[in-house]
Amino acid sequence: MLTDIERLTDAQFLRLFQAKRFLVTGATGNVGRHIVNRLLENGYLVRALTRDAKRANLPRYVEVVEGDLTRPETFERALAGVAGLHLITIGGDDYTPLENGDDIVQLARWEGVQRISVLSDGRTGSVEKAVMASDVDWTILQPVDLMSNTLGWIKSIKSANVVREPYGRMAKTLIHEADVAAVAAKILSDGGHSRKTLKLTGSEVLTIPDKIRAISAATGKPITYVEVSEEHTRQSMRELGIDEDVIDYVVAWNSNPPVEGRAVTKSVQQVIGRPPLSFTHWVREHAPLFM
Repeated sequence: MLTDIERLTDAQFLRLFQAKRFLVTGATGNVGRHIVNRLLENGYLVRALTRDAKRANLPRYVEVVEGDLTRPETFERALAGVAGLHLITIGGDDYTPLENGDDIVQLARWEGVQRISVLSDGRTGSVEKAVMASDVDWTILQPVDLMSNTLGWIKSIKSANVVREPYGRMAKTLIHEADVAAVAAKILSDGGHSRKTLKLTGSEVLTIPDKIRAISAATGKPITYVEVSEEHTRQSMRELGIDEDVIDYVVAWNSNPPVEGRAVTKSVQQVIGRPPLSFTHWVREHAPLFM
């Protein structure tokens, strides 16, 4: 299905779109794609940074630029003429935090970037530190747990109608990735919440069995939950090539999340003016993927 943006002629596009341009890093990720679309829908020019432009599959009016966040020289030109920048804090598929935040933020300042939003996983790494020490308007967004992380269950549900995870009784808040994107796009384009860290959640606190029941209801599949050991989880992550320090962080977060991981916040509604989307809403959108 074509979006309203994709139905525009080139002439209509040029008349509609404003001069303000934003650069979105991590533009092909679960949150990044939504940020790109939201900015486009709001009438802004979008430049998207990705490591592989051929696989980006972004809307036609997006300016796709290849670059690697671990090598700032590869995307320096992409910062030219950008009013706002959305940053992620990892540079690869292994979830290891970037170590060159100072270089990235310095480049942004040199190019005149006025506002930066940061998608943070809760660790205060080099990107967060560099942004907080800068003189630009910045906002750090910390979603507690993205609903899209549930996509990791697709293979086991499709093949065996089963979910194998540890810590089944641990309840956490979740947030729809589109809500995170809506917050980021609103702050980038309109400002506000400057020099703040926003904890982003949905409106529910759910356990793994709660999520499984929602998926089962949407798909009509009888899904079984099997609780596995922590070591099982660690080994599965090692097989994906994830570093031990990242594994330690993920396990600690899931086994004993901090208080903010188990409490609903009002940040989403305060920024975008509506309640966050429910997990049931997310499941209905993604149910075919689990069939």
